[in-house]
Amino acid sequence: MVGYSSTKDDVLLRLRRIEGQVRGLQRMVDDDTWCIDVLTQISSVTKALQGVGVGLLDDHIRHCVSDAVRRGADEGDERIEEVVTAIRRLLRS
Repeated sequence: MVGYSSTKDDVLLRLRRIEGQVRGLQRMVDDDTWCIDVLTQISSVTKALQGVGVGLLDDHIRHCVSDAVRRGADEGDERIEEVVTAIRRLLRS
C-alpha cells in the first residue's frame, strides 16, 4: 500500500484542479492574453504542483520511510536515500 492511500481522493482532486488550470493557460495563450497574466497563472500552477509534491513527500516519509526504518537499518537507509533524491528533484527548477 502506498503512503498516500488515505489521501488519494484529495490528491486526485487537487491534480484535476491543476489540470483545469493548465487548460485555462492554453485558452489564455489562444486568446493572446497579456504575457504577465499568463506568467502569473503559470506561477500558480507551479505552486499547486509543488504543494501536491510536498504532500506526497510528507506521506511517503510518515508511512513508507517510517515503516522501513522500523524493519531495519539497511531498508531504512535505502528509503531515506530515496527521499533525499526526491527532494533534490522537487527543488530543481
